[in-house]
Amino acid sequence: MNKDDLLRMEHICKTFPGVKALDDVELIIKKGTVHALMGENGAGKSTLMKILIGLYPQTSGKIFFDGKELDTSSILHVMKQGISMIYQELNPIWNMTVAENIYVGREPYKYGKKLVIDYKKMYADTEELFKKINIEGIKPKDLVGNLSVAKNQMVEIAKAVSYNSKLIIMDEPTSALTEKECAHLFEIIRQLKSKGIAFIFITHKMDEVYQISDELTVLRDGRFVGRWGVNELPGDELIKQMVGRKITDMFPKEKAEIGDVKMSIRGLSVKGLLRDISFDLRKGEILGFAGLVGAGRTEVMETIFGLRKADAGEIRIDGEKVEIHSPADAIRHKIAFLTEDRRASGIFPILSVDDNIMVVNWDLMEGKGRKLDLREAAKVCEEQIEKFNVKTPSGKQKIANLSGGNQQKALIARWLYNKPEIIIVDEPTRGIDVGSKSEIHRLLSHLAALGSSVIMISSEMPEVLGMSDRVVVMYEGHITGIIEREEAKQDIVMRYAAGLEDQNKGV
Repeated sequence: MNKDDLLRMEHICKTFPGVKALDDVELIIKKGTVHALMGENGAGKSTLMKILIGLYPQTSGKIFFDGKELDTSSILHVMKQGISMIYQELNPIWNMTVAENIYVGREPYKYGKKLVIDYKKMYADTEELFKKINIEGIKPKDLVGNLSVAKNQMVEIAKAVSYNSKLIIMDEPTSALTEKECAHLFEIIRQLKSKGIAFIFITHKMDEVYQISDELTVLRDGRFVGRWGVNELPGDELIKQMVGRKITDMFPKEKAEIGDVKMSIRGLSVKGLLRDISFDLRKGEILGFAGLVGAGRTEVMETIFGLRKADAGEIRIDGEKVEIHSPADAIRHKIAFLTEDRRASGIFPILSVDDNIMVVNWDLMEGKGRKLDLREAAKVCEEQIEKFNVKTPSGKQKIANLSGGNQQKALIARWLYNKPEIIIVDEPTRGIDVGSKSEIHRLLSHLAALGSSVIMISSEMPEVLGMSDRVVVMYEGHITGIIEREEAKQDIVMRYAAGLEDQNKGV
């Protein structure tokens, strides 16, 4: 090993039954650097990291860490050798304190009449740890269930440092953070980097790669493509290396005939969350919803879809007032809802890809005597998997084993087979690679061109501006502005999103 190398993964291969997930992959991480691991969903990033942290054994290949071969016989062994991973889906013990989460399984004890946990020392150690890495605004006795996502990220970083980690793996750490929270996270990463700690940084946000990384490695289809200094590979070339082709149009916008009002919302209110929400959605339109985290965009869609009870307001579809008290009501009115968190409220992880596609479509599979036509269902799933380019060994594969992008495409296949007329997509490309993003954007644009009405919530400003015919902007539970595509510029949208301007108040 080179004296500057902290980690070397050489000739790594991993084979699952019927699938070669990794083929001769290498990864070299230098001490005190941030290394971006890039690739489309399904490129092999997660499999490689699971091998590194001891969750999977490699089929072949060697791993060297800090000058000697790494013992990957268990996750605990790997952590004790100085490698920690902070997962995209944070999973702390919600009903325990910050200090208890950091030192779970390693609690300090003291002797009295019997052996008991020394909480005083645990809290003091946590305070000292926070000072060491400049974490503020979190107390050792805080319940983690009451903390924001950003603060829970900080707790996980502190936990990794408490293990004296020399390498910290971060998987999509900013997917649910605001711009300000991202800046704070990057500041802490830079501080730790200056102390010699290295990071593997996995993200699909291209701008972050160039903000925080020193080097990057690209994987494609389970193979090593190359390693570069971050300044050696411009953004367009990085995308080309990731997907194997040049993506010329990230926001394809087919010409769509904007028609009559399909859905009209008037005075929709939910106590403590939403007030006087009113807007129209037209046929053939992509209506973007913008706003800062907590503005109420998701809550509006959950209310329309029957997941929340409205205290006031009405919904009209094709001019007729409708009552929606449950998702089943919404589905009957030809509304589809692709939720923000596909793992928590989208997929059924223990079920197959086929079952996930059919979960809202079984009533369409009734044969004679109201028996389910399972052969027809299997045929439909096969067609949908092919149509939406879902990469899976078969429809019987557990959907939890698919990459994020392929899970999302399976969910789109689920809803579109039901032939909805109103399609609500909440953060449709969050945590998805650039190739899949382009596919989903193209699909949404095509659906609008065919006459569907699309509502798209996104926290990515280029996505909102690039895909929307009009942009609805929210701030603290109400709509501050509705902006036409030609007038929607980033600075204007941000003024409405920050509450600095409000069309409803004439500010």
